Amino acid sequence: MPIKDVFLPLIGQPAGPTLAAIEKCVSVAAALGARINALALEEEVFARPKVLLPEDPGAAGADGPAGAADLQNLLNAFTDAASRAGIRAESRSGKVPPDQIASILAEHARFSDLTLVPVKPHDSRTEHIIETLLFESGRPLLLCPEQRVEALRPEFENVMIAWDHSARAARAIGDALPVLQAAASVRVVTVTDDRTDALVQSGASLVDHLREHGVYASFETVGGGGSSIGKVLGGWANSNAMDAIVMGAYHHSRLNEIVWGGVTKTVIGQPPCWVMISH
Repeated sequence: MPIKDVFLPLIGQPAGPTLAAIEKCVSVAAALGARINALALEEEVFARPKVLLPEDPGAAGADGPAGAADLQNLLNAFTDAASRAGIRAESRSGKVPPDQIASILAEHARFSDLTLVPVKPHDSRTEHIIETLLFESGRPLLLCPEQRVEALRPEFENVMIAWDHSARAARAIGDALPVLQAAASVRVVTVTDDRTDALVQSGASLVDHLREHGVYASFETVGGGGSSIGKVLGGWANSNAMDAIVMGAYHHSRLNEIVWGGVTKTVIGQPPCWVMISH
């Protein structure tokens, strides 16, 4: 199924990297030929009333909560980016309790083909939102690393599939088929220090399956060398100039934990490039 309807949450402070990530996410939607919907949420925080004396410097200039200005700046950045890209775009905003932000975003994400998420490096709030979207939306995510945003391209010519032979990885590949079909190069990569016949056969079977969908991929293994699999994948993607990684998320069986380790946490904490991820 083609990607025709994408969702962009707008949260946090309108700092430079975040605004640049919004621009880049809109560019991706334009490259996909999709409509983009944005939802900006402001935290509804109860503030205890303060009594200020007339001469108190804090009494002057209290012209509304900073959150409202941040929200408007995010919306303006989105609107301007969509106008420059010339794509169909809609935006909404609201004020909700902080503990409901992630679940509300997940609910809205259910009505889109793909959710684009700007990611601050090692930010616990962003990680919580991503985890909630993965488990509660039923839709794939595309992570946009803010710390690398200037180097990101909106077209995914070189795509890497992180293949660990699991059901969730297979689901991610199915979700990513429109991206894979449009790519010039697709490389299936498994991180392992033990290249067994069964592992090679699994990779070959995936390559054969992808060929039936018009995706001509190659398969290879990469040694872990004692490093975490997430770091190995990130390093390989960067050294091979990958535009995007496709991967499954959060494997809970004992076998998958042994093979895959904490790769999801590593990648979510600091994506090495665009990462399309499904659960």
